[in-house]
Amino acid sequence: MIKKNILVMAVTALVTFIVAGCCDHCCAKKASVAVAGSPDGRNIIKLSLKPLAYEVFRDGVAVVAKTPIGMKIDGKCLSQDAELNGISVKKRSGKISTSVYKKAQVDLSANETFADFGDWGVRLVARNDGVAYRFEISKGAEVTVDCEKAALTIPDAEAAVWANKSKHFGCEETVAQKYKAGDVKTSGDIIYMPFAYKVGGKVVAVTESNVLDYPIWNLTRTNTTLCCGKEVRFDSLFAGAPKGVKRIGGWGEETLEKGGRWVRVTKYDDYLVKTSGSRTFPWRTFILVDDASKLCEADIVYALADGAAADSDFSWVKPGKVAWDWWNAFDNQGNNGCNTKTYLRFVDFAAKTGVEYVILDEGWSEKLNIWKFHPNVDVPAIIDYANKKGVGIILWMAWAQVYGEEDKVVEHFSKLGAKGFKVDFMDRGDGEVTRFLEKFASSCAKHKMLVDYHGAYRPAGMQRKYPNILNYEGVHGLEQMKWFYNGYDFMDNDIKVYYLRMTAGPMDYTPGAMDNYVIGKYKGHTVNPGSVGTRCRQMAMMAMYEAPLQMLCDSPTKYEKNMESFKFMAETPVVWDDTIGLGGDIDTYAAVARRKGDVWYAAAMTDSNEREIVIDTAFLGSGEWKAEIFRDAPECNVEPSKYIHETKSVKANEKMTFKAAKGGGFVVRFTK
Repeated sequence: MIKKNILVMAVTALVTFIVAGCCDHCCAKKASVAVAGSPDGRNIIKLSLKPLAYEVFRDGVAVVAKTPIGMKIDGKCLSQDAELNGISVKKRSGKISTSVYKKAQVDLSANETFADFGDWGVRLVARNDGVAYRFEISKGAEVTVDCEKAALTIPDAEAAVWANKSKHFGCEETVAQKYKAGDVKTSGDIIYMPFAYKVGGKVVAVTESNVLDYPIWNLTRTNTTLCCGKEVRFDSLFAGAPKGVKRIGGWGEETLEKGGRWVRVTKYDDYLVKTSGSRTFPWRTFILVDDASKLCEADIVYALADGAAADSDFSWVKPGKVAWDWWNAFDNQGNNGCNTKTYLRFVDFAAKTGVEYVILDEGWSEKLNIWKFHPNVDVPAIIDYANKKGVGIILWMAWAQVYGEEDKVVEHFSKLGAKGFKVDFMDRGDGEVTRFLEKFASSCAKHKMLVDYHGAYRPAGMQRKYPNILNYEGVHGLEQMKWFYNGYDFMDNDIKVYYLRMTAGPMDYTPGAMDNYVIGKYKGHTVNPGSVGTRCRQMAMMAMYEAPLQMLCDSPTKYEKNMESFKFMAETPVVWDDTIGLGGDIDTYAAVARRKGDVWYAAAMTDSNEREIVIDTAFLGSGEWKAEIFRDAPECNVEPSKYIHETKSVKANEKMTFKAAKGGGFVVRFTK
């Protein structure tokens, strides 16, 4: 009855505001408001036309208060003197199959409303997992986008918000913190997406989709006082077009004419991009759920992104695990291990254990020069040896080594037999970088090469158009444990990463550490690094953290000493057929179930507190199942590497209870 009433309310709203009947194209010349409501009637996005502003509702609760939006193109504000031509509505329907995603199918069902102002308009879309809006233009030739206003207004200053902040565009490896909306400082900090908050009992995750030839969307706290101090406004913040750049080598001490590690902006222009005059702009998306545990199920970022071209073939894309050299310092030997013999050892280990790839991270070439091999590393011989063993080689390179020579780089190393690239150190979020990401992915697709965008901002839908993009970084991941442990709560970081960063898409967190330390007892190590928290936490991350190209961070030597847990991690899928949130919240713990074929995995991890976690196995459907379990041992608070490995019979719909140690977790594999 409640859902029916909500649906009636939504339909009434549509009829009232846009005078729409049951046809797909309806106009209301004198309308002052346009609305789109989700198929289940629970989510509504409302657009006021004069002045242009949007609002968002879930179950009638305002989760985004009225907020002005706009764009300025070629020196003119789009809404200035604009006359509404009409409003049209249509339905999206159907499902699409995926090959590299957290679900085998994605439901495209949605209701759309388009407010047409002639050569521009605003499109609204409402899905069961959230809502979104975007600007569209049809001005023909190239235009200059001067600015975009894409603000956000939280209705309640007391609302809890979770945000990653920094002073830099695009370097999204900071640690998320919890605030009250009204307490976020107006210091000019850049707030990265996804940005989450809870208001009126609803959880909202703000991010974007289909970012192409455009800078990424950030927020910053405004000084504006709204509605007697009850509402809190966050303004949009975009990087301008680069006006001056310089190439930096080493670790920041060298300025170069060519190559290098970074291409850094020295000065931004006063516009965002020069772009096609007939295009759509990125979707401003709002994932809406009643409980944070369901954020992992949302598909809106993927569903709204452009798909691959109809004539493209990505059937060759092979997700998988990667044996990684950098984190473990070349099998724990330091730089002395950067040689052909060590890499052949990695290849043999991968072939023996079923790991699909080996990465040659920084060190295989001369310093920041991909055109000349390291004297101790015979790259062609390693690639040839690996291909004969059925193991693919992925090559790391700093983006300054690639930028401007994308096609040349891809063609050369594809002929050498490499299977893909890990591109690092973009550390920017302007339109120039976005264009590079697409151009390089397109070139790689032509030569059937994979891409891992490390040192990049979070994903924003491009991976649907180019399924050969298997991963992005944009996360404060395990690599941070190599050189320091700052004293902050890394256990809390891991939970927030699951709810915030992962909401945007796959992430190169690089789990799998075998040396596991008590919280507060680890200070970092460059040759023998470890993790904080339990072994089972590291194992759980394999099922919890989405990563179609999943780095196994530790060394062959340490994995060979821990083959029981390594074998389970190596066998955990990297793409899935179904994903279901099982419980938790952004401040305490996370739990998820994922299915691949007829096999289900359930995994969870907690913060720095011991916790009893109960999962309901209703996701199994029916019948009796074999449950293979890795869980924290009773002594894990003092010996985090200890675990209990057991097998038991479980009936679907049973509840299973686990006691997680401090920084602990568990993982279960269910088979019929």
